[in-house]
Amino acid sequence: MLTVERAVGAIWGSAAGDALGAPFEFGLPGVFSDRFPDGIGEMCGGGGWDPGEATDDTQMGVLIAESLLERNGLDLPDLFSRFQRWAAADPKDIGLQTEAVLLGGDPWDTAAALHYQLNGRAAGNGSLMRAATPAVYFASAGRAATMAAARRIAALTHGDRAAWEGTAVLHELVRVALLGDDPLAAVPGALAEVVEAHRARWAVVLAPDWHPDDATEFNGAVWPCLGSALWALRTTTSYEAAIAAAVDLGGDTDTVAAVTGTLAGAVYGPDAIPARWTAALYVPLPGFGDRVLRAPDLRAVAVALAT
Repeated sequence: MLTVERAVGAIWGSAAGDALGAPFEFGLPGVFSDRFPDGIGEMCGGGGWDPGEATDDTQMGVLIAESLLERNGLDLPDLFSRFQRWAAADPKDIGLQTEAVLLGGDPWDTAAALHYQLNGRAAGNGSLMRAATPAVYFASAGRAATMAAARRIAALTHGDRAAWEGTAVLHELVRVALLGDDPLAAVPGALAEVVEAHRARWAVVLAPDWHPDDATEFNGAVWPCLGSALWALRTTTSYEAAIAAAVDLGGDTDTVAAVTGTLAGAVYGPDAIPARWTAALYVPLPGFGDRVLRAPDLRAVAVALAT
């Protein structure tokens, strides 16, 4: 049976990692430990972000959650419309690829594919960053259903199947963690469900001996992003330490920390997430009035998704 508290951990964990990592985005490795040499990280703000402010990573995850709950399941046209409304409201941060797909004027079911045909590059980590909420929602449906849903949601904005498969793996690992089992031990089983054309490349970055220094792409790409999140989880023993390790990698710190936080939050639960982080956490929703969600609101979302 899924643990509701672990679901809260996944969603709080993702949002807190996002907000903690945002001020360090595009920094060099070691930026977090330089700022907090005692290892006690704070929601410091910076780089255009206020302390505790969540980015597009969490904002899009909330939009997915609200669509799933209000539409009683996956309604892709509705979800794409919500994404478009949000993108048109000029959020502080939005991925270039995601923005082009959402605001390009193409229909929901062809926009990402057309973008990929024209550009040949669509394996950014944007499909991973927003996965905490649908991973919780679909977890109770089992491995096949959660991985299938992950692919369909990813495909709304990412035309490269590599992004679909990585998001499917993340969904499955979160499902395992929500059951109270070890997501790292579940990697081989998840990889077996990846389509054969993409399996070998994913196996490299998800291997137990892979290190972020081995990455062949910037961690804004889907492969090193998920690989780095698993590395951070594997090499630490607490939620806080996993997030610190993820942010200290530099680069796309908000998203790597959000993905790490999704997994670490599900593993360690919400009580392991520092209260000084959740107290400061807030999620504005551009395009949806003056709505702002805080930790209690995210808890309510998580409980609704899990039950």
